[in-house]
Amino acid sequence: MPDGTDQSPTIQIVPRIADVTAAEWDSCAGTDNPFVSHAFLDALEQSRSVGPRTGWLPQHLTVRDPGGRLAGAVPLYVKSHSYGEYVFDHAWANAYQRAGGQYYPKLQAAVPFTPVTGPRLLVRPDAAPDTADLLVRALESAADGNGLSGVHVTFPREAEWERLGEAGWLRRLGVQYHWENRGYGSFDDFLGTFSSRKRKAVRKERRTVAESGLEILTLTGDELKPDHWDAFFRFYTATSDRKWGSPYLTRDFFHRLGEAMPDKVVLVMAREGARWVAGALNLLGGDTLYGRNWGGIGDYPFLHFEACYYRAIDFAIERGLKRVEAGAQGEHKIQRGYLPAPTYSAHYITDPGFRRAIGDFLDRERAAIEEEMALLAAESPYRRDGAD
Repeated sequence: MPDGTDQSPTIQIVPRIADVTAAEWDSCAGTDNPFVSHAFLDALEQSRSVGPRTGWLPQHLTVRDPGGRLAGAVPLYVKSHSYGEYVFDHAWANAYQRAGGQYYPKLQAAVPFTPVTGPRLLVRPDAAPDTADLLVRALESAADGNGLSGVHVTFPREAEWERLGEAGWLRRLGVQYHWENRGYGSFDDFLGTFSSRKRKAVRKERRTVAESGLEILTLTGDELKPDHWDAFFRFYTATSDRKWGSPYLTRDFFHRLGEAMPDKVVLVMAREGARWVAGALNLLGGDTLYGRNWGGIGDYPFLHFEACYYRAIDFAIERGLKRVEAGAQGEHKIQRGYLPAPTYSAHYITDPGFRRAIGDFLDRERAAIEEEMALLAAESPYRRDGAD
């Protein structure tokens, strides 16, 4: 006879990542991608970088198995705008609202302010085989049941993108620029794969910085000190003010990042004499270095390329990493060895007519993106057929 025990999984929305223990969350998130870790997401929330001030309201989706253990989760936010996502849907919002619909609020399964590919359907390795599908259905139900326009899963891994497509979600392509380690023993080995003209250009850029009198340090772990973070925050806010308006990330976020996960931080800092003048923030994954934020004061030719791209390659070669992902935008990265790579997003749109319209747009956009990537790849600085 039935013993009355509920054998169904439990789906719950939690408004704070702190409502889930770090051990539970990370058992689903894994260790390869630092951005979906409990420590990173908690630093965003505790520092108020995420919350009402910035229009990212945490509503994390969790699934617990019949025994009460966390089986799966999705980092999920209610959004009142489309900023800080790096997958642009402003035109969709405008079109929907012109037609009399209400696009906001919407649900966003993502890492705020972070255009980095990583897992979004977080599943504990020994969870039931249907856990990921259960998460997908729960995302759909969250939008349908609350009268929201849809759910947007941005920068998932390709396998998740395929899974969401099989579930009927609309799929979108994007492009970034990544460096791949082909077993290089040194930066010179890497440059040896360039055509002669491109190789000389990179060497000139690095030489210009080396002869500028700047000292450049690559810091991680216990090498990171409060004065490094104070200086970097000044650079971050100065650059954000110039380019994007008010910065999202607070000084407290960087403090918490350095306290909670220092071994995942790789901070490249440049100084002139005793004065810090620029910095580039990277986070270290299992086999990848992720470039995130850059800022500086003053005008130092090629320093941005040195701090953000070349020092990242140096670090990756030294650590035997497979790749460097240099973040969003920037065709100038191609000539420095970072080639176009696809990124992904998936979109569940509740209104059937609007879903069809966006689907037609995405079909056309996908073809254009694929053509663009082929053209960009043709600009590669690497030698072809043994030519120099």
